[in-house]
Amino acid sequence: MKRTPTWAGTAFVVALALTGATGTAGTPGSDVPRITTMNEIAERYVRLVLAVGQHDEDYVDAFYGPPDWKEAAARDKRPLAALLDEAGRLIADIPAAPSADGDELATLRRDYLLGQLRSLQARVRMLQGTRLTFDEESKALYDAVAPTRPASDFDRVLSELDALLPDSGSLVERVDRFRHDFIIPTDRLARVFDRTIDECRSRTRGHIQLPAGESFRVEYVTNKAWSGYNWYQGQYHSLIQVNTDLPIYVDRAVDLACHEGYPGHHVYNVLLEQHLVRDRGWIEYTIYPLFSPQSLIAEGTANYGIDVAFPGEERTAFERDVVFPLAGLDSSRAAAYAQVLALVDRLSYAGNEAARSYLNGRMDRGQAAEWLAKYALMSPPRAEQRVRFFDQYRSYVINYNLGKDLVKAHIESRAGRSGDTRWPVLTELISSPRLPSGLQPAVHP
Repeated sequence: MKRTPTWAGTAFVVALALTGATGTAGTPGSDVPRITTMNEIAERYVRLVLAVGQHDEDYVDAFYGPPDWKEAAARDKRPLAALLDEAGRLIADIPAAPSADGDELATLRRDYLLGQLRSLQARVRMLQGTRLTFDEESKALYDAVAPTRPASDFDRVLSELDALLPDSGSLVERVDRFRHDFIIPTDRLARVFDRTIDECRSRTRGHIQLPAGESFRVEYVTNKAWSGYNWYQGQYHSLIQVNTDLPIYVDRAVDLACHEGYPGHHVYNVLLEQHLVRDRGWIEYTIYPLFSPQSLIAEGTANYGIDVAFPGEERTAFERDVVFPLAGLDSSRAAAYAQVLALVDRLSYAGNEAARSYLNGRMDRGQAAEWLAKYALMSPPRAEQRVRFFDQYRSYVINYNLGKDLVKAHIESRAGRSGDTRWPVLTELISSPRLPSGLQPAVHP
């Protein structure tokens, strides 16, 4: 359940002081035009996102700004047409260039607000009934389009898996049967996740200075379309939920602990709050609209952060020596399990193709689930859960794999592939307001 905590940080006082400044060049009643400041635009943006959230319950993923702003949005629900008009006015009011000379973050802030507002316009039009293709939607909402992959790309990976798992039955049955031996027993979930999160936190803190008092708590939930979720609460605190609808495999311990926690979503939101909200008083970062370019950065860094935290063979070693024993599993099979998973991971774009065909009307629910079973090697229950995810979140699926690939190219072109050298670039990325179209590999002479 989404929760909005009471704001208790100093940045809120700073933000109100800044947004209260008119920036006028004249006195009341004069003919000198009023200058709109970026902080005023930021406040209007936050209020607008909250207003859109009254029409779309999934839109506002996190908000820890002034509680009365959310209350006002709920009390005075505005029609979608009015919100679309307000977004257009806001875009027109954003200055052509930032006022702070030489401040890269000021430029990024302006570009970020423009990108977020244009995405908001697209989401409002969708709520009004506008139908977009999968690629049109992802470009409009997330500032990116995933490449189209033919089935032949996945067939080559399936052939490798077929040779690796010579057993009876279909390949999806064989993979599912193989993975069944690596399920974390329910009564061991808490101890496994607690220890893994501690490891991810320790590795992250060795490279990123986090503010004192940052924390989170874990809940185990059911009946969700996702496997894990981070609900950022503000004041450097997160609620991490783990869905136990389906069996949880041993690899999900590191995946979820890194992705939802360290150096993933929790650290991303903590650093934005620390550096942009509290240090600069930029109140637009107290709100996170889910269907926006920010999500590709958030998901991409959370997924790539797993590789940064556990470079090379370190993940397999940690799982073999720590996670498998805690889960009561045979650690001698950790390497074989990692080998199979590495191949399955190469099928991630098959999920995009299923979503693209399903949302474009070329597949029905059953056909999409069959595609996921054949090419993504998902068991029937997992394939059905994934189609429910398509229903609820639509083209959001590109943010996980395309987001990771864009982040990977951006960071490794600057820092190489060594874990230690990648940390500073990752830290800079998750501490600043960047758009997906701004993630470009470094150009070397």
